[in-house]
Amino acid sequence: MLRRFFYSFLTFVILVQTGRTQGIDTTRLSEYFDTLAANNKFMGSVALLKEGQIIHTKQVGFAELETKKEPNNNTKYRIGSVSKLFTAILIFKAIEEGKVSLNETIDNYFPSIENSEQITISNLLNHRSGIHNYTDDKDEFLSYHTNSKTKTEMVALIAQGGSDFVPNTKAAYSNSNYILLTYILEEIYQNSYSNILKEHITEPLNLVNTSFGTPINVNNNESHAYTLDNKWTKTAETHSSIGLGAGGIVSTPTDLVLFAHALFNNNILSKQSMEAMKTIQDGFGMGLFKTLYYNKVSYGHNGEIDGFQTALRYFEDSKYAFAITANAMDYNLNLISVTIVNALFNQYFNIPDFRTYNPKHSELNQYVGVYSSETFPVELTVTKRGKQLEIEAAGDSKMNLQATAKGEFKYDPAGIQIKFIPEKGQMILKQGGKVSTLTKAN
Repeated sequence: MLRRFFYSFLTFVILVQTGRTQGIDTTRLSEYFDTLAANNKFMGSVALLKEGQIIHTKQVGFAELETKKEPNNNTKYRIGSVSKLFTAILIFKAIEEGKVSLNETIDNYFPSIENSEQITISNLLNHRSGIHNYTDDKDEFLSYHTNSKTKTEMVALIAQGGSDFVPNTKAAYSNSNYILLTYILEEIYQNSYSNILKEHITEPLNLVNTSFGTPINVNNNESHAYTLDNKWTKTAETHSSIGLGAGGIVSTPTDLVLFAHALFNNNILSKQSMEAMKTIQDGFGMGLFKTLYYNKVSYGHNGEIDGFQTALRYFEDSKYAFAITANAMDYNLNLISVTIVNALFNQYFNIPDFRTYNPKHSELNQYVGVYSSETFPVELTVTKRGKQLEIEAAGDSKMNLQATAKGEFKYDPAGIQIKFIPEKGQMILKQGGKVSTLTKAN
């Protein structure tokens, strides 16, 4: 009940706060990202947009750690599977031009693919093809991902994986689908994916920092990626021929939010095409995912490649958008996304507390007890198990509190911060911008 109470209480606070009219607290949002960077949790760039206008950007960390080269608003990052959104749009452009159709099967393009005579363009777009995901075979993938592969080699690799299920009977995410869509685009346009992307999306929209990826060059204002293993270590680069339209594009957060705004305001595709892309079946749209943040609906895509992580979201009702491009992450991308959503809609968000503290047994003993308040709807029972302090309400499971300083604890999943004042027998609980003082029973 306590978990349910805290989560529902937080949602209530957030929904009440959506009525605020003041501007976005960009100072606090910048402090949030500075805190992540200072604690080695995040390096990268973000951009927020409202009604087609950039309203905030922020960069932290380094584009190249070894030389301490800092990123700027035009620093480019690999965006991983957000590339699929671009590829889906290019397919719909081809459909609008009469070059291909959603119901066309792929056997004429890829006769070696199992069930190709049953698999349609539509099935590739919304991951209902059953084609095995070539990146799921991790050890094999890591043995070749930095090397160039030809179309013949990639199609053979995908064909070798076979089928995981009968086409159009269910959905399962597969990068293989968008590799094949890339090759279809190249065949029907008789051009490279890079040039097709440039001709149909980046040049018309003036997305000067978005392109198909080449080997990373920091002198071209591009970022390397890093993973944390005691220290940040530069990652190997997946060759562009391996990612293609499934994960091979580079961009900036500013370009991404401007791109999303153009897309959802019908400046790229027709309304009919957009409705098809947004149609969700078994959790998948066509190059898009639908994500709910409280009562707010967004569309977009996430991406991850070689240590880079990306999130792009667009809120049609409010015409808000945000994009995150990270080149180093030891945190949760979804938590960052939720924080940005809170900022966009003028809602309270916590600045994370990464302090750690190892309390003594004698310290914890004085916090144990039952706490209540006339203005707080439940009694909270604090117990101790070894050196672990726990909190619960009747009928609910216990939550483990993490010590951050003497007398101070947190529970991150619900955004809870607690401070004990034992000499007064009090617990001060903070969540969602609300502060409650509870008193310990004698």
